[in-house]
Parts: sequence; structure tokens; C-alpha cells
Amino acid sequence: MGTQQPGDSDDAALVEACRTGDLAAFECLVQRHQRMLLNVAFRMTGVYEDACDIVQDALIAAWQKIGDFRGEARLSTWLTAIVVNLSRNRRQQMQQRDRREAYSLNAPIPGTDGDGPPDPPDRAPSVLEQMEEAELRQHLRRCMDALTTEFREVIVLRDMQELSYEEVGAVLKLREGTVKSRLFRARDAVKDCIRKAVGRP
Repeated sequence: MGTQQPGDSDDAALVEACRTGDLAAFECLVQRHQRMLLNVAFRMTGVYEDACDIVQDALIAAWQKIGDFRGEARLSTWLTAIVVNLSRNRRQQMQQRDRREAYSLNAPIPGTDGDGPPDPPDRAPSVLEQMEEAELRQHLRRCMDALTTEFREVIVLRDMQELSYEEVGAVLKLREGTVKSRLFRARDAVKDCIRKAVGRP
């Protein structure tokens, strides 16, 4: 079991209420975890609309299966595992459909001004810096999108969501050593891809 984090005990109390059919308690859990789950789904699929659908389906599944949650992992880890599985299925569907329908991991998340990437820098860089950063982000997103699903999952969960190795292993049902090995290979693949994209040996 992972280390207890702030909010875990509150989650446990809400879960117990959910088991009695308390929808208000579940709504509290939704408000607490929805943004994190949406970020995971968006990073996995690269399409905001798909990410919204995935999170909605995941929350419905979580409500239906809340009785199966035994508290062996943090609730956020359990919810993330549901989102990852649904995202994996959606990516397989995306790979099978017509590739002419292009999509971008650089799509803005609603709530921003609609012109920038999901995570704009806090300080205002120069126009040249903005162009260079935008180009690098574009290369990064293309390289991320080129990863196989197994590599993409570990790099999103560990490097972007900052889950511990233990939590990543719990979500993906992998041993910690496998997570570390897969993450090393995923990072190496992204670095190699970016080097090629920017024309460096």
C-alpha cells in the first residue's frame, strides 16, 4: 500500500458514504479528482473531447464498482487505473480509424485563452523564446504520440503526473523493476526522437 497522503482519510470517509448510495459524497470525490483524471486522459489520448468522454465513463464505472474498492491502494490510484484502461482502449480505436483525421497533443484545454498549450509558462518570454519553446513542445508532443501505448503510459504517469514508481506499478499492474525499465526505455525513445527532430546527432 502507498504512503498515506493528505486527503486520503477524507476519501475513505466519502467512499464509505458512497457505498450506502450517497450521491452527494460521490460528487465530492468527483470534484476532488476530476481535474487530475482529465489531465491523465488528455495526456494519454491527445484529444480533449475523447478525454472528457473517458473521464465521464470512468466516473460512471467507479460509481458502479465502488463496492469493489478495498482501500489497498489510494483512491486516486484506483481511479487512475480505470482512466488508463479506458484511454488504452480509446487509443486502440483511434489507431484503427482513418489516419486522415489529424489531431494534436497541443490542443488547448478549455479554461485557457484557447491560443496556447495546456501549460503556459508563468513569466512572459520574448517572441523568439516563445517560438523556440513552441517548436520544442510540438516536437515533444509528436514524439510522445509516436510512443507505443506501454511507453506512453509510464512516461505520462511518472514524469507528467509525478506518481511514485509504486503507484505507477499499481495502476499498470507491473512490478516496480518493470516500471523503471520501461520508463528508461520510454525516456530514451523520446530523447532520440527529439534529437532527430531538431537535427542533432
